[in-house]
Amino acid sequence: MTEVRQVVGASAPAQPGPRHDRPDGRDGPDGESRVRELLGRMTIEEKIAQLVGFWEKEDGEAVAPLQGEFGDVGRLETFSRHGLGHLTRPYGTRPVDPAARASWLWKFQSELVTGTRLGIPAIVHEECLTGLSAWKAATFPTPLAWGAAFDPDLVTEMGAAIGAVMRTLGIHQGLAPVLDVIRDPRWGRVDECIAEDPYLVGTLGTSYVRGLQSEGVHATLKHFVGYSASRAGRNFAPVHAGPREIADVLLPPFEMAVLDGNVRSVMHSYAEIDGVPVAADPTLLTELLRDRWGFDGTVVADYYGVAFLNLLHHVAEDHAEAAVQALTAGVDIELPTGDAYLTLIESVRTGRIDEALIDRSVLRVLRQKLELGLLDATFDDEPAQQVDLDSPEHRAIARRLAEKSIVLVANQGVLPLPAGRRVAVIGPNADREAALFGCYSFLNHVLAQHPGVETGIEVPTVLDALRVEFGAEQITSAAGCAVDSEDRSGFAEAVAVASDADVAVLVVGDHAGLFGRGTVGEGCDRDDLELPGVQRQLVEAVLDTGTPVVLVLLSGRPYGVGWALDRCAAVVQAFFPGEEGAGAIAGVLSGRVNPSGRLPITLPSSAGAQPYSYLHPTLGEGNEVTSLSAAPVAPFGHGLSYTTFAYADLTVSDTVPTTGTLHASVRVTNTGAVAGEDVVQLYGHDLVASVTRPVAQLLGYRRIHLEPGESVTVELSVPTTRLAFSDRTLTRVVEPGDVDIWVGTSAHRAAQARTVLVGDLAPVTTSSPRWTTSQLR
Repeated sequence: MTEVRQVVGASAPAQPGPRHDRPDGRDGPDGESRVRELLGRMTIEEKIAQLVGFWEKEDGEAVAPLQGEFGDVGRLETFSRHGLGHLTRPYGTRPVDPAARASWLWKFQSELVTGTRLGIPAIVHEECLTGLSAWKAATFPTPLAWGAAFDPDLVTEMGAAIGAVMRTLGIHQGLAPVLDVIRDPRWGRVDECIAEDPYLVGTLGTSYVRGLQSEGVHATLKHFVGYSASRAGRNFAPVHAGPREIADVLLPPFEMAVLDGNVRSVMHSYAEIDGVPVAADPTLLTELLRDRWGFDGTVVADYYGVAFLNLLHHVAEDHAEAAVQALTAGVDIELPTGDAYLTLIESVRTGRIDEALIDRSVLRVLRQKLELGLLDATFDDEPAQQVDLDSPEHRAIARRLAEKSIVLVANQGVLPLPAGRRVAVIGPNADREAALFGCYSFLNHVLAQHPGVETGIEVPTVLDALRVEFGAEQITSAAGCAVDSEDRSGFAEAVAVASDADVAVLVVGDHAGLFGRGTVGEGCDRDDLELPGVQRQLVEAVLDTGTPVVLVLLSGRPYGVGWALDRCAAVVQAFFPGEEGAGAIAGVLSGRVNPSGRLPITLPSSAGAQPYSYLHPTLGEGNEVTSLSAAPVAPFGHGLSYTTFAYADLTVSDTVPTTGTLHASVRVTNTGAVAGEDVVQLYGHDLVASVTRPVAQLLGYRRIHLEPGESVTVELSVPTTRLAFSDRTLTRVVEPGDVDIWVGTSAHRAAQARTVLVGDLAPVTTSSPRWTTSQLR
């Protein structure tokens, strides 16, 4: 077989450290002289103007936390008379015609160039977590589905497609990806996250950064750092993670995206860690991010995060003090507006803050604008009048990613469904467009507040797709209940429809929304992990008919569905699979698509066992010393197929220097009758260490496609730094000792071996390798 090489997570990592060699040729010594000369001509008002955004919002629109607490900042023309750092979400705050809005944007930018003294355009930023969050734009699967797909190259391709559209519309910066490692499924923002494993988060998140930035749009890492580790899974709750958990679990994805993805922007977390708000923490925002990692881009505030130092954290007596703390810590730009940073003008004049700190951030903004070509832009041309925001190419990427993300959790032989069966399609998410999308999709984030406005993109529902897949004459349907309601009046119809069918497909799960307007999403946390409302009771009522039930979970978080695995004929998990997701689900049910998704997060047994992660030490499993079992329903990495794969001949290096590379290879054969894709997962366990270690840790992975009877040898080269951790002095090291190695899932060892790390204790630095590479033979 021809040798194929791949870095698990896209192309080879870039070298770490400060970088002044942008491919656009606008940086370097001449560029630095230019921005410094420009800074030297600025008044204090012009400097502060570059450090704030402007958000034109209307009454009643709520797409940011406590948005209503902040007053009107005036008209854009007046606000930007000295220039403007950022223009906040001109496309993504309400449904606007993209072509008309682009024309308005070009005119505004031209007026900044010709109508302000220095003529500097603004950076335009938008949300882009599941595609550009704008009316009529393609909506891709949510990041939790990226994690389920285990396909970094496809995530890069998606990022590039999103970036190309954004650049065409005059957008320069995207507020994505989210690199928070999932720590508690009760947290509402789980659907924005990629996985509970930091390496999977890091490889896929960095792949998205590379894709987006390849089209000239700057990515923004969210939320640096600790946001997902809030107590009890509550949004904005305090974070009491220890320094080792932060260093070994929460920080690595950000480190990878900075050092290997050359990300150009980072957004601070709303969190306070052990009493210190991140927005006011120079240890994180300057010493770690810049001095140690060499990050040389801009740090932006999460919306209203600077003012929250006063309003929520109470570490500042007013907005002026909050601004001083945030700027000193390393927050360069206040978003979405200048509620706190506009006070810096007076603070400089009164000596409350050194103007050199203002200059530090202004230089960073000017360098970013230089990189983006904005210092030379005139906007005297016309924007593209015909922009297809949901092209066939976009939909093809969305379809491929959705198909690869569907996880077949359990199957008692009923799937795939043969043709000619009478299928009852039941459930609150069976015939609902919004059920396919996450919280930061335009449909759920913005359009939900504009009833009567058309979706703007074609979104077949699961019911629509099943009618196409199996024939409309074979399909009957009933909603049964709403997503989050106690009303059972629809049960009787659902039971009747199921009783007359050969099989019932129950589509249940979540509705993504904001601040209590959904069952999952920002500000939509839960204190249990039962299906919302009376959905479980609906499923049980249909099960009682005796008709075989295929349960489809269309959700943004995992739910405690152990009861369903015991009683349902099959269980399929789909994490908000986007505009092409319904067709992907229908394809899996019919067998047109062979399922290949793998769980990026453990399927929990109960809310009482949370927080839980597969990265737990031995004591995290629970045993006879506690009456509460933490055993999950299905482990991280689990997923079934309509074919079978056999693993043989696992070989690993007998000994590996602590500064070396572990080589592992395994022969994988498709032993079934149909073609399929497998995700080869390599795990390790450090048997004895100076601090407790997880019982399993993902070391590398590779997605492969095999025809029936085909075999391939997967070779993985794992730098020993994949086994590094913070020792008792909080120094990241690789320790010598025995390590178990296996392929399979986090909890199932399909084939295993043992290696020994030998040599001296090896400290880890930013120049140490972080990525596992793979090749096929």
